[in-house]
Amino acid sequence: MSLPDLPLDELRSYQPRLASPADAAGFWARTLADAAGFPVAATFERVATGLRLVDTFDVCFAGYGGHPIRGWLHLPAARPASQPAGPLPCVVQYIGYGGGRGLAHENVFWAVAGYAHFIMDTRGQGAAGSVGDTPDPEPAGPSHPGFMTRGILDPATYYYRRLYVDAVRAVDAARSHDRVDGTRIVVAGGSQGGGLSLAVAGLRDDLSGVLADVPYLSHFRRAISVAERGPYLEIARYLKADRRRTDAVLRTLDYFDVAALVTAATAPALFSVALQDDICPPSTVYAAYNAYGGPRQIVEYPFNDHEGGEGFQRQAQLEWLADLLGAGHA
Repeated sequence: MSLPDLPLDELRSYQPRLASPADAAGFWARTLADAAGFPVAATFERVATGLRLVDTFDVCFAGYGGHPIRGWLHLPAARPASQPAGPLPCVVQYIGYGGGRGLAHENVFWAVAGYAHFIMDTRGQGAAGSVGDTPDPEPAGPSHPGFMTRGILDPATYYYRRLYVDAVRAVDAARSHDRVDGTRIVVAGGSQGGGLSLAVAGLRDDLSGVLADVPYLSHFRRAISVAERGPYLEIARYLKADRRRTDAVLRTLDYFDVAALVTAATAPALFSVALQDDICPPSTVYAAYNAYGGPRQIVEYPFNDHEGGEGFQRQAQLEWLADLLGAGHA
């Protein structure tokens, strides 16, 4: 994308009128109530990683439909002198599109920073960039290759209904460990992981913070028309092949648009946006940012594509979390 999809001054005030279904709140209330019928029943099995400064646990918990969802819990092996004893604030991380939880030693950033670090595996994904260990047992029906159109003709069968519920319940799984301070949970992720973080922020009111980098799953109706590459195009190609399904597909997507869900969010949030992003166009990020119901900040990267701020954004997140939770995590 050689230029932003909208001028920057328009992006900063962009608040599209979203086609949120009248029964969306009821749909999600019923979905989460059904999920609550399955105990989270998280298990934590310590694994050897060869890392001396991080303790790692292989996690399994009950997600959507009681399906087993894998994850990792990383904990600092030794506390810094500045950090008081007691449970740790926790960063619950969701993974970008196509990736899984990875190998046990691969992603320990937040544990090294002194936090509990819970990584949720992504059902059915995990063959692009990082491996996964969680199948999706639900039938998909006719779909375009990928995950974006699985079960898309009905919100009750859509793939992301299952994934959003998994993400909500990952917070409960992390909270159940005795070294995690359940009153200080931050959800985080980039791209799909950023979108999942925003979905969770809109579906529960007990988070301490949200870190959403170049978030996906926002303003679907615009995204599938203006994105130049990436998984939004799976939906466009599906509709190109089967023109009969447009109304049903758009109706389903309206239930899962995080730009609508985040109006109910209350936790402080730090967003990032890349103004040359042709996978998650900046207007779709600002649609969620400007609709966000809680305190919010955004970091703009004018010359970056979907890689966003990378290490620069991690530095901004470290500083933001230290201010939010206290430098010593007190």
